[in-house]
Amino acid sequence: MNKTVLAVLAGMLAGGGAIAAYQTFSTPYAEVVSSTPITETQPVYGDVISSVAVTEMRTGSREVCEDQVVEKRREERFGDKDGMVVGALVGGLLGNQVGGGSGKKVATVAGAVGGAYAGREIDRRHTGGQKYTEVEQVCRTVTEPREEVIGYDVEYRSDGQVARKRLDEKPGEQILLGEKEVVVGYDVTWSYDGQTGNLMMDQDPGDRLPIKDGVIVVDSGDSVAPPQG
Repeated sequence: MNKTVLAVLAGMLAGGGAIAAYQTFSTPYAEVVSSTPITETQPVYGDVISSVAVTEMRTGSREVCEDQVVEKRREERFGDKDGMVVGALVGGLLGNQVGGGSGKKVATVAGAVGGAYAGREIDRRHTGGQKYTEVEQVCRTVTEPREEVIGYDVEYRSDGQVARKRLDEKPGEQILLGEKEVVVGYDVTWSYDGQTGNLMMDQDPGDRLPIKDGVIVVDSGDSVAPPQG
């Protein structure tokens, strides 16, 4: 056998040994059977850059109140019949001074009737008791045009983009734009050497997971031991 053939055989043997060593000492992997995203609903906010009030002239009513001095009359002792009552009493007393016997009685009755009539006529021309003044709050409704704020034109930034929208109320530092589904993790099913299992991961693992010292290593640095058959 010449030297050339021996050199080729030696190279083949050496290559086979290297392949065997690589297969023996290379990192084993578990196959990823499935990776299902885990989502949750989160609010979406925009950062307010500016807000400008939008106004409009409108006609509206409002109540205006002010203090005013009001003239009043006090209540009378007999309501609105003071003149008639006092007249009857005075007329009766005066009639009692006239004549004697039955004539005095007639005069008394006549005086009372006449006095009551006279007092009633006075009541008709009378407008109440003693006058006095009092301060009262007097209110009235006025109709007038006025400028009203009907909304706010807001400029905001979200995901690096600047946009505008109109809001009914003045915003704070942020405005709520809506909601969106956000991936918060992955439910991973793996298979290794005839065994299967599940684990939760922050990132999508791809097609396979490395195994070191008999355990599956995930991106977070944690490890999960495969079940023993």
